[in-house]
Amino acid sequence: MVDEMELRMRRLILPFAAIVALGAAPAAAAGLKVAVVAPADGPFALLGKQIVDGAAFEAKDHGSQIVVIPETCEAGDGEKLTKAILDSGAEAAIGFLCTESLEASIAALNEANIAALTVSVRSDILMEDAAKNNWPLYRVVPGAAKEAAKISDVILDRWKDKPLALIDDGTIHGRELVEAVRTSLEKIGLSAIFTDTYRPSQEQQVALVRRLAKSGATHVFVGGDRADMAVMARDTASEKIGLTFLGGETLNAPDQPVPLQNGVLAVALPDYARQPQAAEVTKALSEAGIVAEGYVLPAFAARTLLEAAKDLAGTDDIPLRDAVARGKFETVIGPISFDAHHELAENPYQLLEWRDGRFSPAPPAVD
Repeated sequence: MVDEMELRMRRLILPFAAIVALGAAPAAAAGLKVAVVAPADGPFALLGKQIVDGAAFEAKDHGSQIVVIPETCEAGDGEKLTKAILDSGAEAAIGFLCTESLEASIAALNEANIAALTVSVRSDILMEDAAKNNWPLYRVVPGAAKEAAKISDVILDRWKDKPLALIDDGTIHGRELVEAVRTSLEKIGLSAIFTDTYRPSQEQQVALVRRLAKSGATHVFVGGDRADMAVMARDTASEKIGLTFLGGETLNAPDQPVPLQNGVLAVALPDYARQPQAAEVTKALSEAGIVAEGYVLPAFAARTLLEAAKDLAGTDDIPLRDAVARGKFETVIGPISFDAHHELAENPYQLLEWRDGRFSPAPPAVD
């Protein structure tokens, strides 16, 4: 649980969403009752409110009913949580900030034929179990494998002829991400000229960047957090060493305390609230006093996706859980559908570049 908690806290502030367009889904989804599982108290209460706000927004206009189920994120409360969901009479459940909640309830939800959509949980083991047991569990966030796959694609597309270094911070997440990228690249004959595990949370990383320069590397993938990347990029600039840095999703976090340098690249989920296709949803939320941040938009997406799935279920005379698996749901970020493992069929990760205080889509590669 410690590792899951560490990874969860790293990702809490990440601005990601899969937003179903307000006018895209049919309006015929009448009487859909959805349990919203989210923390109401404790350190995750703010995130729980984001989930509830997103799920509840305009629910009545679409004929939906929201039943809020408090989530404690404690494994010992699983039986109570499961009972509350089953007693609610909900046809589906969304939210699930914590792995513990899903682990404790998903088998019972399966028996009750209740589809579950998580907006947060990244556990690959849980999703493997869901696919093996045909549990109606789906997640609207990508797993770690998709992050590694996109990073590998970026390196292959842009850096295949560059001297490459792969370094990690020694944490489970950082080490496993770098190892997944290394393995993927070596399968196609691309190897790093330098690999290392650095000591994280240092005030300076001059020795590290000098070792990188001495190795001949010019392009570096870092399996670490934003604070460490910011220090490396700053020290690289001060040493006048020409290194290009690429990181993963953990870079999409606040500066603390060293600001990130312009030009640092990250494979992460884009800030859809800033995208033109999300303007209508974001404006409507703002007018209702809701900031489209954190889990607001993913929860809104999960609820509206279920409404469209219920229409599909009625049309095809199939259970709602099967309609979620079968459907291809139009959204303001493109179609959302699930593969045989109940994961997002499309990889939503993008290559972003830090420029003037924000991450934006990286410009095309220069030959």
